[in-house]
Amino acid sequence: MATMLEFIKTVLVKVSFDKKLFEKELRKALKVLLPEDVKQLRAWCYERFSDKYTFILNQYFRRRRLSLN
Repeated sequence: MATMLEFIKTVLVKVSFDKKLFEKELRKALKVLLPEDVKQLRAWCYERFSDKYTFILNQYFRRRRLSLN
């Protein structure tokens, strides 16, 4: 059985062709994932999408990190 994190990764890969869809799905993911899963997603996203969406990743993961403090 796939976890929510794995499902979200699949969705992000499928929508990565479109900046707006990617941003929307990332925003939704950060609302539903547990903090430990967010850490894993962050590492995976930077590994997978940093060449294309660094600005979006920085924006959402920095915002998430600030809200956890």
